Amino acid sequence: MAQRLLDVQNLRTHFFTRSGVVKAVEDVSFYLDEGETLGIVGESGSGKSVTSLSVMRLIVPPGKIVGGKLLFQDEDILDMDEDDLYNLRGGKIAMIFQDPMTSLNPVYTVGFQITEAIRAHLKLDKSAAEKRTVEMMDRVRIPEARGRMNDYPHQFSGGMRQRVMIAMALSCNPQLLIADEPTTALDVTIQAQVLELMKGLAQEFRTATMLITHDLGVVAGTCQRVAVMYAGRIVEEAPTKTIFANPAHPYTQAMLTAVPRPDAERGARLETIGGQPPNLVNLPPGCSFAPRCRKAQPRCLRERPLLETVGPEQKAACFYPY
Repeated sequence: MAQRLLDVQNLRTHFFTRSGVVKAVEDVSFYLDEGETLGIVGESGSGKSVTSLSVMRLIVPPGKIVGGKLLFQDEDILDMDEDDLYNLRGGKIAMIFQDPMTSLNPVYTVGFQITEAIRAHLKLDKSAAEKRTVEMMDRVRIPEARGRMNDYPHQFSGGMRQRVMIAMALSCNPQLLIADEPTTALDVTIQAQVLELMKGLAQEFRTATMLITHDLGVVAGTCQRVAVMYAGRIVEEAPTKTIFANPAHPYTQAMLTAVPRPDAERGARLETIGGQPPNLVNLPPGCSFAPRCRKAQPRCLRERPLLETVGPEQKAACFYPY
Protein backbone atom coordinates (compact mmCIF):
# COMPACT_ATOMS: atom_id res chain seq x y z
CA MET A 1 0.00 0.00 0.00
CA ALA A 2 1.36 3.42 -1.01
CA GLN A 3 2.32 5.77 1.80
CA ARG A 4 1.00 9.31 2.16
CA LEU A 5 3.61 11.73 0.82
CA LEU A 6 1.94 15.14 0.83
CA ASP A 7 -1.04 16.19 2.93
CA VAL A 8 -2.32 19.74 2.39
CA GLN A 9 -4.76 20.78 5.10
CA ASN A 10 -6.96 23.90 4.94
CA LEU A 11 -4.36 25.93 3.01
CA ARG A 12 -5.08 29.66 2.79
CA THR A 13 -2.88 31.99 0.71
CA HIS A 14 -3.84 35.65 0.41
CA PHE A 15 -2.39 38.66 -1.42
CA PHE A 16 -2.61 41.99 0.40
CA THR A 17 -3.06 44.63 -2.30
CA ARG A 18 -4.21 48.25 -2.40
CA SER A 19 -7.54 47.06 -3.79
CA GLY A 20 -8.05 44.69 -0.86
CA VAL A 21 -7.23 41.15 0.21
CA VAL A 22 -7.15 38.72 -2.72
CA LYS A 23 -8.09 35.27 -1.38
CA ALA A 24 -6.20 33.35 -4.05
CA VAL A 25 -6.35 30.04 -2.16
CA GLU A 26 -8.97 29.54 0.52
CA ASP A 27 -9.38 26.42 2.67
CA VAL A 28 -7.81 24.00 0.17
CA SER A 29 -7.17 20.40 1.27
CA PHE A 30 -5.86 17.45 -0.75
CA TYR A 31 -3.34 14.62 -0.50
CA LEU A 32 -0.85 12.82 -2.70
CA ASP A 33 0.49 9.30 -2.18
CA GLU A 34 3.88 7.93 -3.24
CA GLY A 35 4.07 7.33 -6.99
CA GLU A 36 0.64 8.87 -7.64
CA THR A 37 -0.23 11.56 -10.20
CA LEU A 38 -2.78 14.17 -9.13
CA GLY A 39 -4.17 16.66 -11.63
CA ILE A 40 -5.27 20.09 -10.40
CA VAL A 41 -7.47 21.73 -13.03
CA GLY A 42 -9.43 24.93 -13.44
CA GLU A 43 -9.55 28.07 -15.55
CA SER A 44 -7.02 30.90 -15.23
CA GLY A 45 -7.18 32.60 -11.85
CA SER A 46 -8.66 29.62 -10.03
CA GLY A 47 -5.68 29.30 -7.68
CA LYS A 48 -3.83 26.35 -9.22
CA SER A 49 -0.40 27.95 -9.57
CA VAL A 50 -0.63 29.73 -6.21
CA THR A 51 -1.37 26.36 -4.62
CA SER A 52 1.75 24.83 -6.17
CA LEU A 53 3.94 27.78 -5.17
CA SER A 54 2.55 27.56 -1.64
CA VAL A 55 3.60 23.91 -1.39
CA MET A 56 7.15 24.99 -2.31
CA ARG A 57 6.86 27.99 0.06
CA LEU A 58 7.72 30.32 -2.79
CA ILE A 59 5.00 32.89 -2.08
CA VAL A 60 6.52 36.39 -1.87
CA PRO A 61 5.01 39.73 -0.70
CA PRO A 62 2.35 40.97 -1.09
CA GLY A 63 1.36 37.29 -0.92
CA LYS A 64 1.36 35.34 2.34
CA ILE A 65 0.32 31.88 3.50
CA VAL A 66 -2.08 32.82 6.29
CA GLY A 67 -3.34 29.43 7.41
CA GLY A 68 -3.28 25.66 7.09
CA LYS A 69 -0.67 22.90 7.12
CA LEU A 70 1.62 21.53 4.40
CA LEU A 71 2.68 18.10 5.64
CA PHE A 72 5.43 16.46 3.59
CA GLN A 73 6.24 13.03 5.02
CA ASP A 74 4.44 14.18 8.20
CA GLU A 75 6.68 17.26 8.59
CA ASP A 76 5.06 20.69 8.17
CA ILE A 77 6.81 22.68 5.43
CA LEU A 78 5.54 25.89 7.05
CA ASP A 79 7.66 25.14 10.15
CA MET A 80 10.91 24.47 8.23
CA ASP A 81 13.91 26.79 8.51
CA GLU A 82 15.90 28.01 5.48
CA ASP A 83 18.37 25.09 5.58
CA ASP A 84 15.54 22.55 5.58
CA LEU A 85 13.83 24.40 2.72
CA TYR A 86 17.07 24.41 0.71
CA ASN A 87 17.31 20.63 1.02
CA LEU A 88 13.61 20.22 0.25
CA ARG A 89 13.48 22.33 -2.91
CA GLY A 90 15.14 20.59 -5.81
CA GLY A 91 16.10 17.66 -3.61
CA LYS A 92 12.90 16.09 -2.25
CA ILE A 93 10.46 18.29 -4.18
CA ALA A 94 11.21 19.56 -7.69
CA MET A 95 9.20 21.92 -9.87
CA ILE A 96 8.79 22.43 -13.61
CA PHE A 97 7.41 25.83 -14.60
CA GLN A 98 5.32 26.64 -17.68
CA ASP A 99 7.97 28.74 -19.45
CA PRO A 100 11.39 27.07 -19.44
CA MET A 101 13.01 30.15 -21.04
CA THR A 102 12.35 32.23 -17.93
CA SER A 103 13.30 29.33 -15.62
CA LEU A 104 16.72 28.71 -17.16
CA ASN A 105 19.51 31.24 -16.72
CA PRO A 106 20.39 32.57 -20.21
CA VAL A 107 24.06 33.27 -19.34
CA TYR A 108 24.98 29.71 -18.27
CA THR A 109 25.08 26.53 -20.34
CA VAL A 110 22.33 24.00 -19.68
CA GLY A 111 24.95 21.44 -18.65
CA PHE A 112 26.34 23.79 -16.01
CA GLN A 113 22.86 24.48 -14.62
CA ILE A 114 21.91 20.81 -14.31
CA THR A 115 25.33 19.90 -12.91
CA GLU A 116 25.15 22.59 -10.21
CA ALA A 117 21.74 21.35 -9.08
CA ILE A 118 23.10 17.81 -8.82
CA ARG A 119 26.20 18.90 -6.89
CA ALA A 120 24.09 20.95 -4.49
CA HIS A 121 21.68 18.16 -3.56
CA LEU A 122 23.49 14.85 -4.22
CA LYS A 123 26.90 16.08 -2.98
CA LEU A 124 28.75 14.58 -5.95
CA ASP A 125 32.08 15.83 -7.24
CA LYS A 126 32.22 17.68 -10.57
CA SER A 127 33.10 14.65 -12.67
CA ALA A 128 30.34 12.46 -11.20
CA ALA A 129 27.82 15.29 -11.46
CA GLU A 130 28.64 15.87 -15.13
CA LYS A 131 28.26 12.14 -15.82
CA ARG A 132 24.86 12.24 -14.13
CA THR A 133 23.93 15.30 -16.23
CA VAL A 134 24.71 13.51 -19.49
CA GLU A 135 22.77 10.46 -18.28
CA MET A 136 19.68 12.56 -17.47
CA MET A 137 19.86 14.47 -20.77
CA ASP A 138 19.98 11.10 -22.52
CA ARG A 139 17.00 9.91 -20.47
CA VAL A 140 14.88 12.84 -21.65
CA ARG A 141 15.95 12.10 -25.25
CA ILE A 142 18.06 15.13 -26.01
CA PRO A 143 20.18 14.06 -29.01
CA GLU A 144 23.98 14.16 -28.62
CA ALA A 145 23.62 14.98 -24.95
CA ARG A 146 27.32 15.27 -24.13
CA GLY A 147 27.92 17.80 -26.88
CA ARG A 148 24.78 19.80 -26.07
CA MET A 149 25.84 20.25 -22.44
CA ASN A 150 27.84 23.25 -23.62
CA ASP A 151 24.89 24.91 -25.37
CA TYR A 152 22.93 27.82 -23.92
CA PRO A 153 19.13 27.85 -23.41
CA HIS A 154 18.49 30.01 -26.49
CA GLN A 155 20.12 27.33 -28.65
CA PHE A 156 17.34 24.87 -27.78
CA SER A 157 13.79 24.75 -29.13
CA GLY A 158 10.85 25.18 -26.73
CA GLY A 159 10.29 21.44 -26.50
CA MET A 160 13.98 20.74 -25.89
CA ARG A 161 14.16 23.45 -23.21
CA GLN A 162 11.26 21.76 -21.44
CA ARG A 163 13.16 18.46 -21.64
CA VAL A 164 16.14 20.21 -20.03
CA MET A 165 13.85 21.36 -17.20
CA ILE A 166 12.55 17.81 -16.74
CA ALA A 167 16.12 16.47 -16.68
CA MET A 168 17.07 19.05 -14.05
CA ALA A 169 13.96 18.38 -11.97
CA LEU A 170 14.42 14.59 -11.92
CA SER A 171 18.22 14.57 -11.69
CA CYS A 172 18.19 14.51 -7.88
CA ASN A 173 15.56 11.76 -7.60
CA PRO A 174 12.83 13.90 -6.00
CA GLN A 175 9.94 12.19 -4.27
CA LEU A 176 7.49 14.81 -5.53
CA LEU A 177 7.44 16.57 -8.90
CA ILE A 178 5.25 19.66 -9.32
CA ALA A 179 4.58 20.48 -12.98
CA ASP A 180 2.85 23.84 -13.51
CA GLU A 181 1.37 23.91 -17.03
CA PRO A 182 4.48 22.17 -18.42
CA THR A 183 3.18 21.98 -22.01
CA THR A 184 1.35 25.32 -22.40
CA ALA A 185 3.79 26.91 -24.87
CA LEU A 186 4.32 23.75 -26.94
CA ASP A 187 2.54 22.51 -30.05
CA VAL A 188 0.30 19.45 -29.78
CA THR A 189 2.84 16.90 -31.05
CA ILE A 190 5.57 18.10 -28.69
CA GLN A 191 3.04 18.27 -25.83
CA ALA A 192 2.29 14.57 -26.24
CA GLN A 193 6.00 13.69 -26.31
CA VAL A 194 6.78 15.72 -23.18
CA LEU A 195 3.82 14.29 -21.24
CA GLU A 196 4.69 10.73 -22.22
CA LEU A 197 8.28 11.39 -21.18
CA MET A 198 7.21 12.79 -17.78
CA LYS A 199 4.85 9.87 -17.22
CA GLY A 200 7.49 7.26 -18.04
CA LEU A 201 10.22 8.85 -15.92
CA ALA A 202 7.85 9.33 -12.97
CA GLN A 203 6.97 5.64 -13.10
CA GLU A 204 10.62 4.66 -13.40
CA PHE A 205 11.72 6.78 -10.43
CA ARG A 206 8.48 6.19 -8.42
CA THR A 207 8.03 9.97 -8.25
CA ALA A 208 4.67 11.38 -7.22
CA THR A 209 3.47 14.14 -9.56
CA MET A 210 1.22 17.13 -9.02
CA LEU A 211 0.19 18.30 -12.48
CA ILE A 212 -1.27 21.80 -12.73
CA THR A 213 -3.21 22.34 -15.95
CA HIS A 214 -6.33 23.78 -17.55
CA ASP A 215 -6.29 21.07 -20.25
CA LEU A 216 -8.64 18.19 -19.43
CA GLY A 217 -7.16 16.14 -22.27
CA VAL A 218 -3.78 16.22 -20.52
CA VAL A 219 -5.41 15.06 -17.28
CA ALA A 220 -7.22 12.16 -18.97
CA GLY A 221 -4.00 10.60 -20.18
CA THR A 222 -1.71 11.14 -17.19
CA CYS A 223 -3.52 11.40 -13.82
CA GLN A 224 -5.04 8.90 -11.42
CA ARG A 225 -7.03 11.52 -9.50
CA VAL A 226 -8.26 15.04 -10.21
CA ALA A 227 -8.98 18.07 -8.02
CA VAL A 228 -11.06 20.79 -9.72
CA MET A 229 -10.47 24.35 -8.49
CA TYR A 230 -12.71 27.38 -8.85
CA ALA A 231 -12.24 30.83 -7.28
CA GLY A 232 -9.51 29.63 -4.91
CA ARG A 233 -11.30 26.51 -3.64
CA ILE A 234 -11.49 22.84 -4.58
CA VAL A 235 -15.05 22.20 -5.79
CA GLU A 236 -14.66 18.55 -6.78
CA GLU A 237 -12.18 15.73 -6.20
CA ALA A 238 -12.42 12.20 -7.62
CA PRO A 239 -10.59 9.50 -9.58
CA THR A 240 -10.01 10.60 -13.17
CA LYS A 241 -12.40 8.01 -14.63
CA THR A 242 -15.17 9.22 -12.32
CA ILE A 243 -14.60 12.87 -13.25
CA PHE A 244 -15.06 12.11 -16.94
CA ALA A 245 -17.84 9.51 -16.60
CA ASN A 246 -19.92 11.05 -13.81
CA PRO A 247 -18.91 14.62 -12.83
CA ALA A 248 -20.81 15.85 -9.78
CA HIS A 249 -20.21 19.61 -9.67
CA PRO A 250 -21.90 21.88 -12.26
CA TYR A 251 -18.56 23.61 -12.92
CA THR A 252 -16.86 20.30 -13.77
CA GLN A 253 -19.82 19.39 -15.98
CA ALA A 254 -19.61 22.76 -17.76
CA MET A 255 -15.86 22.40 -18.36
CA LEU A 256 -16.34 18.95 -19.88
CA THR A 257 -19.08 20.14 -22.25
CA ALA A 258 -16.75 22.93 -23.41
CA VAL A 259 -14.11 20.43 -24.59
CA PRO A 260 -14.11 19.68 -28.37
CA ARG A 261 -15.27 16.12 -29.11
CA PRO A 262 -14.06 14.08 -32.11
CA ASP A 263 -17.52 12.48 -32.45
CA ALA A 264 -19.39 15.82 -32.54
CA GLU A 265 -21.52 16.62 -35.56
CA ARG A 266 -19.90 18.79 -38.19
CA GLY A 267 -20.69 22.45 -37.58
CA ALA A 268 -21.85 21.83 -33.99
CA ARG A 269 -21.12 24.75 -31.68
CA LEU A 270 -19.08 24.29 -28.52
CA GLU A 271 -20.78 24.91 -25.20
CA THR A 272 -19.50 27.89 -23.21
CA ILE A 273 -19.58 28.80 -19.54
CA GLY A 274 -21.47 32.08 -19.33
CA GLY A 275 -20.38 34.99 -17.17
CA GLN A 276 -17.05 35.70 -15.51
CA PRO A 277 -15.19 34.26 -12.51
CA PRO A 278 -15.87 36.24 -9.33
CA ASN A 279 -13.67 39.02 -7.97
CA LEU A 280 -11.46 37.32 -5.36
CA VAL A 281 -11.33 40.56 -3.35
CA ASN A 282 -15.10 40.60 -2.99
CA LEU A 283 -16.42 37.05 -3.24
CA PRO A 284 -20.20 36.48 -3.28
CA PRO A 285 -21.68 35.24 0.04
CA GLY A 286 -22.86 31.87 -1.24
CA CYS A 287 -21.39 29.45 -3.76
CA SER A 288 -18.82 31.27 -5.91
CA PHE A 289 -20.07 29.49 -9.03
CA ALA A 290 -23.75 30.22 -8.39
CA PRO A 291 -23.96 33.36 -10.61
CA ARG A 292 -22.82 31.24 -13.60
CA CYS A 293 -24.61 28.00 -12.68
CA ARG A 294 -27.69 26.80 -14.56
CA LYS A 295 -28.78 24.73 -11.55
CA ALA A 296 -28.44 27.49 -8.95
CA GLN A 297 -31.22 27.77 -6.35
CA PRO A 298 -31.84 30.59 -3.82
CA ARG A 299 -29.92 28.61 -1.19
CA CYS A 300 -26.80 28.64 -3.42
CA LEU A 301 -26.74 32.44 -3.35
CA ARG A 302 -26.92 32.54 0.47
CA GLU A 303 -24.84 29.61 1.75
CA ARG A 304 -21.40 28.28 0.81
CA PRO A 305 -21.43 24.49 0.23
CA LEU A 306 -18.70 22.40 1.85
CA LEU A 307 -16.60 19.79 0.04
CA GLU A 308 -18.41 16.60 1.04
CA THR A 309 -18.57 12.97 -0.08
CA VAL A 310 -21.14 12.46 -2.85
CA GLY A 311 -20.03 9.04 -4.15
CA PRO A 312 -17.28 6.39 -3.89
CA GLU A 313 -13.99 8.32 -3.59
CA GLN A 314 -15.80 11.42 -4.91
CA LYS A 315 -16.30 14.76 -3.16
CA ALA A 316 -18.08 17.89 -4.37
CA ALA A 317 -18.87 21.31 -2.93
CA CYS A 318 -22.44 21.53 -4.20
CA PHE A 319 -25.92 21.42 -2.64
CA TYR A 320 -27.35 19.85 -5.83
CA PRO A 321 -24.68 17.56 -7.33
CA TYR A 322 -25.20 15.53 -10.51
